[in-house]
Amino acid sequence: MPKRILQGAVVSDKGEKTVVVKVERIFTHPLFKKTVRRSNRFHAHDEGNSFKVGDLVQIQECAPKSKLKRWEVIGAGSKA
Repeated sequence: MPKRILQGAVVSDKGEKTVVVKVERIFTHPLFKKTVRRSNRFHAHDEGNSFKVGDLVQIQECAPKSKLKRWEVIGAGSKA
């Protein structure tokens, strides 16, 4: 089964080898036909402590690395 890849912004880098990434999704409400924004925060493994707050990154699903970490950073995201 393919692993999901999401793109978001780093909102916290306080943990050791961990970043918190905020991923926003935009969709149209099925009843009201209005555009709605929803966001989720994912704890992701950052092996080199290389990403800082505000960076755009891509994260990928992985096997659990700790209680909260089920994602890992695979690189910098693009501004598209």
